[in-house]
Amino acid sequence: MEPKGETQWSSLLVPSVLEIVKEKNFTTVPPRYLRSDQDKTETLDDSCLNSEIPVIDMQSLCSVSAMDTELKKLDLACQDWGFFQLVNHGIESSFLENLEREVQDFFNLPMEEKKKLWQRSGEFEGFGQVNIVSEDQKLDWGDMFILTTEPIQSRKSHLFSKLPPYFRETVERYSSEVKSIAKILFAKMASVLEVKPEEMEDLFGDVWQSIKINYYPPCPQPDQVIGLTPHSDAAGLTILLQVNQVEGLQIKKDNKWVVVKPLQNALVVNVGEILEIITNGRYRSIEHRVMVNSDKERLSVAMFHSPGKEIVIGPAKSLVDKHQQERLFKSMSTQEFFDAFFAQKLNGKSHLDLMTLDPHRKNHVSN
Repeated sequence: MEPKGETQWSSLLVPSVLEIVKEKNFTTVPPRYLRSDQDKTETLDDSCLNSEIPVIDMQSLCSVSAMDTELKKLDLACQDWGFFQLVNHGIESSFLENLEREVQDFFNLPMEEKKKLWQRSGEFEGFGQVNIVSEDQKLDWGDMFILTTEPIQSRKSHLFSKLPPYFRETVERYSSEVKSIAKILFAKMASVLEVKPEEMEDLFGDVWQSIKINYYPPCPQPDQVIGLTPHSDAAGLTILLQVNQVEGLQIKKDNKWVVVKPLQNALVVNVGEILEIITNGRYRSIEHRVMVNSDKERLSVAMFHSPGKEIVIGPAKSLVDKHQQERLFKSMSTQEFFDAFFAQKLNGKSHLDLMTLDPHRKNHVSN
C-alpha cells in the first residue's frame, strides 16, 4: 500500500527495447530512438589522461594503519572525478556471479510475466523508463526496472510480491549489503570533510534507497542511439555494479567522455547532486552517459542512496561554519527536490540549477 501522503512520481509508458530487438527481420532502429542530438565530444579511455579513474580500497578505508592515506584518496576522488571504483568491499564474488545470472534471467522473462511488473500509468516503478514527459520525446536504447527498496514501508507491494521468489531474496540481500557500504562511505566522507558525524547521520540514518536494473540490448546502429542520456544523478550516492563486464558507461572529464573500464567485482561509486549540495560544491556530481554496441548486451545494477523524503537538504551547517563559506545552494526537502527532478527529462546537470544560490553556477557544466 502506498504510504499516506506520499507524492506519486510518474513517467509516460514506453515500449520494451528488448521486444523490438526480438522482432523478425529487425535491422532498422525506430525513429523515436534515433538521436541526431548526440554529443560528438571526443571519447577517451582514462589511460590517455594525466590521471586514471581512482580506485578506492574499502579494506584500507576501514583499516587503522591505512585509513588516513585512503581517506585522502577518497576525498580527492570525490573532488576531482566525482567517480571511483570500489574494491575489497566485502560482497562475496560468488554472490555477485549469482546476481548476474538472475538479472539476465529476469530480463529474459516472457513478456506476459513482465507485463505484471510493468509501470502503471501515473507511476515510475517497474519495467519502463523514467523522466519521459512527452509523447514525442526521444527514447534511450535500453530497458530498466526500478524499485524502492528502503525504507521497507515505502516498497510497492504489488511489485515485490510478483518478483520471482529467488530474485526477491537476492535483491533484498544485495540492497542490505550495499546500504551498509553506503553508510560507511557517508561516515568516512563526513570524517574527511569535518562534518559533524551526527549531521551526516541525521541526513542518511534512515536512508531512502532504490534499485535500477538496466538492460541495454545490442543495436544495429549503435552510433545513432544512446543507452542512457547524459545526466548527473539526483541522489546522494550511487553504487553501480557493471554486471556482465561490458563497457558502455562514460563520464565527462575535462570536457571529454572517458570510458569507465569494468574491474572484476568492483563497484562504481559516484557523487550525486544531493551530496554536491550537502558538501557545498566540494564534491561534484559528474555528467555521465551509457553507449551501446552492435554485438553485446550490457547489464548493470544501480543503487541510489538519498536522505528520507521529509528531510531538508542543503549545505552542511558544520562544514559551512567551519570554513566560513558562503552557501552555494538553498535548502528544500528531498521530496521537493525529486518532485522537480521527475517532472523534466534528463538534461546534463540542468536540474542542479533549481538549488543554486550562486549566479555564476547557473547553467554550470561539469568538467
